[in-house]
Amino acid sequence: MTDTAFRTGATERRFSLDLRALSPFIALVVLIIAGSLVNPDFLTISNLTNVATRSAFIAIIAVGATFVIASGGLDLSVGSMAALVAGVMILTLNKVGGADSATLVAGMAAAIGLSVACGLANGLIVTFGRIEPFIVTLGTMGIFRSLVVWLAAGGTITMRNADLRELYRPIYFGDIFGIPIPIIVFLVVAGIGALILYKTSFGRHVVALGSNEEVARYSGVPIWRVRTLVYVIQGVCVGIAVLVYVPRLGSATPTTGLLWELQAITAVVVGGTALKGGIGRIGGTVIGAIILELVANIMVLSNFVSEFLVGAVQGAIIIVAMLLQRSLHRGR
Repeated sequence: MTDTAFRTGATERRFSLDLRALSPFIALVVLIIAGSLVNPDFLTISNLTNVATRSAFIAIIAVGATFVIASGGLDLSVGSMAALVAGVMILTLNKVGGADSATLVAGMAAAIGLSVACGLANGLIVTFGRIEPFIVTLGTMGIFRSLVVWLAAGGTITMRNADLRELYRPIYFGDIFGIPIPIIVFLVVAGIGALILYKTSFGRHVVALGSNEEVARYSGVPIWRVRTLVYVIQGVCVGIAVLVYVPRLGSATPTTGLLWELQAITAVVVGGTALKGGIGRIGGTVIGAIILELVANIMVLSNFVSEFLVGAVQGAIIIVAMLLQRSLHRGR
């Protein structure tokens, strides 16, 4: 009797785990079918490629968010950080003033350096300040956004050199063997993220920290280092996303990156990563980011719901995803 109950419980647990992992892929298929029924143009190669390209920014940032959330943390500052990094990068490009690859490298280096510094600041304050990540990143979100407003004087920071903009454009608008460069970038970032999370001791430490901090500490996991580094990884991902984003418009404003934190967290949760930590799914995160862009695309192509309600729909998605996660957890 006991053995039968044990086998039944084990089977149910495996089913729940598989269902959580498969749910974003099932949702993706359902959305594709729904989109094809709403508008025949939905399934065109150009439209699907555009959806994947536009999802690249959130997908890249969400890969970093997967590490933070899997470790039991949270980062609400990524949208404001992206705006600040984009603004500083453009100011650097304008200051250097050239129209060659050396100028671009200088701007890119400034962007990555600043994003690492912002991520490190978040990590150090959370770790050594012993303050809740929600409070820390809520504070830095306000700081980063205010700095952008100050640098832009309330207006827009724009790349002034037209030749440099033309040189930089292929990073967003170009392709390699027909595949848009932003898609290649987020696939590479996702691949590296998966390799780190699943195949290294650091990745195991991230998951252990999110599962149970006390157990992880007694198991010899370097808590402070791991917790700080996940925010640095988040910063690097924001920097990479900015490198792909800037050539799209060639400018940054105080509203750049607005609500990106909501979209990144939603992509992570929809992808199957537990918001309480202890589970991280990079592949699911990428699918989650694509799902969000697909929802927005379907809203634009249809007349059922106004496209101005995209934020409301995305907010509803994260609530539904959390309810599903809770029901699956109870069923284990």
